[in-house]
Amino acid sequence: MSSQETPRATGAFQINMDHQWLPFTANRHFKQDPRVFVAADGMHFTTHDGRKVVDGISSLWCVGAGHNRQPIAQAIKKQLDTLDYATAFQVSNDQAFEAAQMIADLCPGDLNKVLFCNSGSEAADTSLKVALAYHRARGEGHRHVFIGREKGYHGVNFGGMSVGGLPANRKVYGAQLLPRVDHMRFIHDPVNHAYIHNQEPVWQEDPLLELEGRILALHDPSNVAAIIVEPVAGSAGWYLPPKGYLKRLREICDKHRILLIFDEVITGFGRMGTNFGADYYGVVPDMLNFAKCVTNGVIPLGGVVCRDFIYDAMMNAGAPDYAVEFFHGYTYSGHPVSCAAAIATLKLLKEEKLFARAGEMSPVLGDAMHNAFKGLPNVIGIRSLGLAGAVELAPIPGAPGKRAYDIFLDCFHKGVLVRSAGENLVLCPPYIVEKEHIDQMVNTLADSIRKHA
Repeated sequence: MSSQETPRATGAFQINMDHQWLPFTANRHFKQDPRVFVAADGMHFTTHDGRKVVDGISSLWCVGAGHNRQPIAQAIKKQLDTLDYATAFQVSNDQAFEAAQMIADLCPGDLNKVLFCNSGSEAADTSLKVALAYHRARGEGHRHVFIGREKGYHGVNFGGMSVGGLPANRKVYGAQLLPRVDHMRFIHDPVNHAYIHNQEPVWQEDPLLELEGRILALHDPSNVAAIIVEPVAGSAGWYLPPKGYLKRLREICDKHRILLIFDEVITGFGRMGTNFGADYYGVVPDMLNFAKCVTNGVIPLGGVVCRDFIYDAMMNAGAPDYAVEFFHGYTYSGHPVSCAAAIATLKLLKEEKLFARAGEMSPVLGDAMHNAFKGLPNVIGIRSLGLAGAVELAPIPGAPGKRAYDIFLDCFHKGVLVRSAGENLVLCPPYIVEKEHIDQMVNTLADSIRKHA
């Protein structure tokens, strides 16, 4: 600590905030109004000043089973005492193999081969590299065009930002994004489908006409390696795909031998009341990216699950058997402690039937949100499906995002953690949520929307 640094005090709690640069945070404002968690249990956080805050967002879509689950904590402690770490290159560990099997068993179709990484961002870039390597292995190395979607989110690494479609995540780094990338149109119709509750919106037009009629025609389908989408656009504000959209996208990819990648970092492991969004929509992608809920958020772990034919093509490319088939990986790929956490998490989710419970609580959350928010000042849309929902607000002229940010702050100080995403406020609680928690979250948010009219 330098002579200029002084701890900041809030009541009896002291903390020096001079050194941490917070991610995706208004750092200057945060230091004026610190929001620091020091403990968590079940549905609640404890703040640095001793207040309880309901976790209304599963701590960024991660904590499906609720906080401080002892089976997960005990599994981690046991693993640390057994095998704390081992490299993943040319050797492996028993926990990684068991976790991979459990994840593959949950996936639909022949999604059977798991490549581990550490986050959703790494999973996105890994899946793009797999796509390029796969096409090269089968003699079509010229396929190197990627197609994403407007307002899509695939992490913050350069590959994921390139196929992603959130302008704020791209504008500073645009000069160095991947060059051969295009984007499909956004999937939300605010005129005809501003309010959606527990159903798939039915469009009068085909939102994928542009993909076949313009984008693929422009690049030529034979040059396209993969199309990547979130089953539901989660980070942008819980935007729902039109009915039949993902099945139609699957048909287009099959027609042109383009790989289809589902980014299930948010929708995976129960959020839709099913194993994955792929199950909910009845579509099997060629690759499925995951992270977040796989360890209940306790320790970083992500990955890509590939269909058998992708793996087989890489294994049978004609190289000698001592050669590395896929030059990619991370120092912490398949970390034994992370994988032990995943094994314990997946067992807990199964034993407590939490995927089904998420499905059962989905209409409870949706009903509460639509009943409480519709007709409130500045509310221009509400979308709910699965155990998640968003209320969209009219922006303050000249101050985009400020209304939602101010409401987020107000809710926090009133004991509820919500997520602001642009002009949206999102609720996506842990699967253990009870009706009284939903009532508290929704009523607090409704009161704050009125207050900031």
